[in-house]
Amino acid sequence: MKWYVTLLAGGSLALSSCMMAREARVESDYSYAGQFRRYRTYEFISGDGINSDTSRLGSTVRDAIRNRLKIQGYRTARRRPDLLVNFRLFEGDMRFRGYAQEDFSRWVKAGYSEDEETPNEDRKGYQPVRLLLQEGTLLVTLIDNRTNRAVWNGYASGVSVPTGPQGEIVLRRSVRSIFDQYHIFTEGYLSGQNTTSETDE
Repeated sequence: MKWYVTLLAGGSLALSSCMMAREARVESDYSYAGQFRRYRTYEFISGDGINSDTSRLGSTVRDAIRNRLKIQGYRTARRRPDLLVNFRLFEGDMRFRGYAQEDFSRWVKAGYSEDEETPNEDRKGYQPVRLLLQEGTLLVTLIDNRTNRAVWNGYASGVSVPTGPQGEIVLRRSVRSIFDQYHIFTEGYLSGQNTTSETDE
């Protein structure tokens, strides 16, 4: 799926110097093949950079994501999670390909999803939009573990991360702003039907 490759390919990113303070720009993209109503569990991807960073900044981002997903009814699962969570912090300017799409919440509420059997004439199609994300970007990607394809991408640009405790505050606020774009609760959670605590399933 080109969308997944493009969003995560490091070669498509043009990075420059250090981050500077400015108001964050927050946006998101999603895959029409995402099964958002069935996702209930998640786990973080291990890897290089801040995603595997055991420093306070890396831990701050993971904790902020974990807390937000818990509020929305998601549970961690070490085995066979529905979603894999990846995040990365880029310094400087970044050229990025986004997509012009209808409101994500409306799309999920409509219950429509594309798969391999969806006729070509019924597919929505992706309309690329070239973006210049300035002076530092925090990128969060949700990946469908079953298909190994990215289904949602949220990003905040213009993120200045100073040293010390203030940097942790900035990252927590950035995560909160990003997940305001992913306003999806797990099915049955708000009505009390999905209240199981963290699981290792």
